[in-house]
Amino acid sequence: MLTNISNVLRACAQRNGAASVVSARTYADFTAEATFEIKKCDIHKLDEAPATQVVMTREEGLQYYRTMQTIRRMELKADQLYKQKIIRGFCHLYDGQEACAVGIEAGINLTDHLITAYRAHGYTYTRGGTVKEIMAELTGRRGGIAKGKGGSMHMYTKHFYGGNGIVGAQVPLGAGVALACKYLGNNELCVSLYGDGAANQGQIFESYNMAALWKLPAIFICENNRYGMGTSVERAAASTDYYKRGDFIPGLRVDGMDVLCVREATKFAADHCRSGKGPMLMELQTYRYHGHSMSDPGVSYRTREEIQEVRGKSDPISMLKDRMLSNNMASVEELKEIDVAVRKEIEDAAQFATTDPEPPLEELCNHIFYNNPALEVRGTNPWAKLKSVS
Repeated sequence: MLTNISNVLRACAQRNGAASVVSARTYADFTAEATFEIKKCDIHKLDEAPATQVVMTREEGLQYYRTMQTIRRMELKADQLYKQKIIRGFCHLYDGQEACAVGIEAGINLTDHLITAYRAHGYTYTRGGTVKEIMAELTGRRGGIAKGKGGSMHMYTKHFYGGNGIVGAQVPLGAGVALACKYLGNNELCVSLYGDGAANQGQIFESYNMAALWKLPAIFICENNRYGMGTSVERAAASTDYYKRGDFIPGLRVDGMDVLCVREATKFAADHCRSGKGPMLMELQTYRYHGHSMSDPGVSYRTREEIQEVRGKSDPISMLKDRMLSNNMASVEELKEIDVAVRKEIEDAAQFATTDPEPPLEELCNHIFYNNPALEVRGTNPWAKLKSVS
C-alpha cells in the first residue's frame, strides 16, 4: 500500500515538473531504532567482551551510510584522477575498509586523538576534513588540507596527526600523544593505527611496552586487510593473531567489515583506557578492494574471484544498507537520494581540485614551525634562499 501511494505521489510530482523527489513516507513511518545481533569478538587477557546485542538509531544509521558512501566514492574518484595523471606520486586507497574508520570514529570523541599510516584519506574525512580539501590535497592544490604540500600520505586536521609515510613509525608517535593525554589529565586517549604488514616492526613492540608500563590511554589498532603490500599474512607472520601481539596488553579481534562491531569494540576499548587500566590492542579483520597502492593492480597475489567474493558477502556498505532496509529504518528511495547527493559532492570537489591554483614557489617552506618568527631556509643549493613563515 505504501509503495503504491509513493509511486502515485512521485508520478504527480514529475507531471508538475517538481525539481526534487517527493517522498510519501514521513519520519514517523520508519523505525527510530533497532537492536542487532553482531559477531562476538575474540578476546585476549580479558574477562568480558564487547556486547553482541547492540542498538543503532535511524539517525546513526543514515550518518554511517552517508559517511561510508562518501569515502567509497571519494576513493573511486581518486582512482579515476590518478589514471588520468591528474593525481601523481604515492596514493593508497581505502575502499573496502570504510567500516573501520566510521566505526572507530563512532566509538570515540572528536576531542580524542588519532594517528594512522599512509592509507589516510578516510580518516582525514571522519576527523573533520572536507571532501574538497582532501581532493585538492591529492592534486597538490592551494586549497588542499595541507596547502597542497602533503599529498595523499600527509593530511592533517585537529587531533589528527596524519598520514605517515614510514611503515610503523606512527605508532610510537601515537604512544607519545597518549603520554601527553595522561600527563595533562584531560581524560582523552589516542588511537594508533597500523596494518598487518607494519605489525612486525620492532618499534611497535617498544611502544606496547612503554604504554603498558606507564598505563597510557592508548588504543593500538591493527587493520588486518590480509596483505602487506603483496604478501599474505600467512607468509609474513609466524603468528597471525595480531590481537595477542601485545602479550601483557588485553586484546580484541573484531569483524572490521561491520561498522557496528567496530563501534562497540572501540567503545569498549575507550572505556578501558579512560578508567585508567592502560592500553588496549585491537585487530580489525578487513579487506581492501584496490591494490596496495595505485602502482599495484592487486591481482597478481590474489584472484579476482576472491575480491568479488568479499564484495558479495561482506561489503560494509551493503551490510549496513541491508540492515536498515530489513528493519524499516530507511527506504530504498531515501538511500538513493543520499547516493545522488554524495556523487554530486564528489564531482564538485573534483572540479575544484582540478581548477584550484597550485601553491606558489615562495610558499614552499612555510609552516615548518608553528608560531615562530620568519626564517630563511636553504633551497636546492647554498645560494638559493627561501623564507619560512609560520
